[in-house]
Amino acid sequence: MLMPMLVSGVQLVGGGHDELALELLHLLIERLWRTVKYEEVFLKDYGHLFAARESLDEYFRFYNERRRHTSLGKRTPAEVYWNGRTRTAKAG
Repeated sequence: MLMPMLVSGVQLVGGGHDELALELLHLLIERLWRTVKYEEVFLKDYGHLFAARESLDEYFRFYNERRRHTSLGKRTPAEVYWNGRTRTAKAG
């Protein structure tokens, strides 16, 4: 299953706990799952696990690659992620 590209730029350093980063991560995950529930899960009767998994895979592709997000300046998470990686590679 595709996992959402949510938290580009938030890094949790091993050993130390950055509480603000953990709180932000928790908030973003809660918002994501609320969106998934209302836009996908509550609207469908999957019937069996395979159908649920297949449908959620399609939804996460849509969420990451085609769904424009206001909080991302009307860009998709994939656009934000790959543009950030391109800039990082050029700077390095």
